[in-house]
Amino acid sequence: MQADAVLPGIRAIEQEMVTLRHRIHAHPELGFEEFATSDLVAECLQAWGYAVHRGLGGTGVVGTLRHGNGSTIGLRADMDALPIHEATGLSYASTIDGKMHACGHDGHTATLLAAAKYLAQHKPFSGTVHLIFQPAEEGMGGALEMMKDGLFERFPCDAVFALHNMPGFPVGSFGFLPGPFMASSDTVTIRVHGRGGHGAVPHKAVDPVVVCASMVLALQTVVARNVDPLDMAIVTVGAIQAGQAPNVIPDKAEMRLSVRALKAEVRDLLQTRITALAHAQAESFGARAEVDYHRRYPVLVNHSGQTELARSVARDWFGEDALIPDMKPLTGSEDFAFLLEACPGCYLIIGNGDGEGGCMVHNPGYDFNDACLPLGATYWVKLVERFLA
Repeated sequence: MQADAVLPGIRAIEQEMVTLRHRIHAHPELGFEEFATSDLVAECLQAWGYAVHRGLGGTGVVGTLRHGNGSTIGLRADMDALPIHEATGLSYASTIDGKMHACGHDGHTATLLAAAKYLAQHKPFSGTVHLIFQPAEEGMGGALEMMKDGLFERFPCDAVFALHNMPGFPVGSFGFLPGPFMASSDTVTIRVHGRGGHGAVPHKAVDPVVVCASMVLALQTVVARNVDPLDMAIVTVGAIQAGQAPNVIPDKAEMRLSVRALKAEVRDLLQTRITALAHAQAESFGARAEVDYHRRYPVLVNHSGQTELARSVARDWFGEDALIPDMKPLTGSEDFAFLLEACPGCYLIIGNGDGEGGCMVHNPGYDFNDACLPLGATYWVKLVERFLA
């Protein structure tokens, strides 16, 4: 990476933006509750000369900056926190018990705001910039809700981009991959209805716990024996709930699954096989299964042309060694996938640190690395310059 790849104009406002990030971190808000955060974002954008539009997806904010004639680019940052009790001990730790910015959305928001201020001050482009501050990325589909409220009809984009910090990679490194980059994410609830009874006479009952135990093992054969070994698929049973007493066979039991894939056709296959297996397993024990299959986030697929452009910006400005070599798909999920289904674009990652401070996201000890903020903001500015040259 260049000795100092941060733009001087970004460096000049770095501490201001870090302070803003800490303010957001100390006051986390869950999905669709980002009232104070969206107020802060809107206040900043308006002060810098953006046309500010609010209410998309409930608490979403879009800031628009036009300068000259040309194409239109969209840049997205997520704003929501997680229901986690923070354990960092930081001076700016969460002041709200049980809520925490444990995924770095505070950093994503502050990074995009830093770029927003620079773009408004310097206007190094000819065209239109739409800055999309999205609510409820953490499993609630805020991107889809913004689209339902007319995001791309009201703010059409020629391409849309987003970045996410990623622990485990060096600070300021950038990762790009065309095609499938993040997995689909579906949630399945299987309710098994048996026949309750006394634990001392199990032959007079139909034990839904035993059905679930068999089902857990059988579900693993979907990945092992139905999915092509060269394709990625994950079936995780994260919860089983049944009964309360050791000597009582309950009437029913419930299982909750997380299901992921990197291909749409594999996602469909998993739904078909899991549903069929659950019914068949239950029936084989004389029980009955209900399957509630909730398709949540689709596979995130980066468009090749926009991904190559995004990669070239990082390479040309930060240097070849700033690129993460042999970037591989990630098995996490991201609702930016909905935006990429409607508009060409690219989702990329920026390294959050691979040593001390490299705590994984969704962890009580995690914190966004402030060293990434000026680098990410500089990247957004250079991407806008290139795209709207």
